[in-house]
Amino acid sequence: MSHQPMSAQHRQALLMLLVANLFWGLSFPVIKALGMVQERLLPGVSTWFSGLYTVAPRFLLATLILLIVQARSGWRVTRGELKQGVIIGLFAAMGMLFQNDGLQFTAASTSAFLTQLYAVLIPVYLAIRSRRNPRATVWLSCALVLAGVAILGQFSWSTLSLGRGEWETLVASLFFMGQILWLEKKEFAANRPEKLSLVMFATQAVGFCIIGCILAPNTNALIVPWLSPSWLGLTATLTVFSTLGAYLIMNTWQPKITATEAGLIYCVEPIFGSAMALFLPGLLSLWAGINYPNELATLNLFVGGGLITAANILIQLNPPPPIPPYTSP
Repeated sequence: MSHQPMSAQHRQALLMLLVANLFWGLSFPVIKALGMVQERLLPGVSTWFSGLYTVAPRFLLATLILLIVQARSGWRVTRGELKQGVIIGLFAAMGMLFQNDGLQFTAASTSAFLTQLYAVLIPVYLAIRSRRNPRATVWLSCALVLAGVAILGQFSWSTLSLGRGEWETLVASLFFMGQILWLEKKEFAANRPEKLSLVMFATQAVGFCIIGCILAPNTNALIVPWLSPSWLGLTATLTVFSTLGAYLIMNTWQPKITATEAGLIYCVEPIFGSAMALFLPGLLSLWAGINYPNELATLNLFVGGGLITAANILIQLNPPPPIPPYTSP
């Protein structure tokens, strides 16, 4: 079976989304270290508040930075940018909330596996919507990704039980799927990525800050972290790389490939996260004064990462055709 040669723009989009995955992979050890710093600064606070305070400040700072950067070009956004940005921001915010809370009631490997189910849910949804079965290559790539993520996270069916943590993680995966699909909508093709990102960040910042203020045990809990150099450094890292960098890349380049391809390539994120966990925790521990040991390279990392990489290579050798826009009957 022949396939169309990949365009230069398509190749660049894939490369840039890999960079976004690298930035998101960086966030895993950094967020873990940030949580340890917060535990030292704010002992006894609820896990809900602690989790929110690892995400709320970075989206608040990202919003302020974009407002400053875009001051000359104006902050006006179109109706389409406002609509898409608010909806994507809500999808992303709800996904993070359910994922963070669910992680406290299930194993990290189970959370990683269930979260990545959007890689399969996206082609299933598109197949139902278009009444057209995707190519066998798509299903094989999805199977390889799920197997790779399961091996990477040392997932075990024997320990899986659908309790609160598992159900919340599945709900989070649905919200992440919605975020990916809304970014692909052709009606928003003219939206400017920088304006879309501004609305998205502002939506998340407002939502997270309101909930954080409600859950804060006292005013002191909102102020103390900002006086810590290590907390500020870790938060700045998350803001620059995992928020501004990753989401600006995502909002700019994901619309140039199909949602199915995007769902699969985003599953590369755990590979980068696992690789960085081999050396970054020790460096962060020295700098932040915490006890966060490096993880060890295992066969799971190489086998799981290899399967995810193979899935993405396979889908690019025979990429799925774009799904026609949905029209009401």
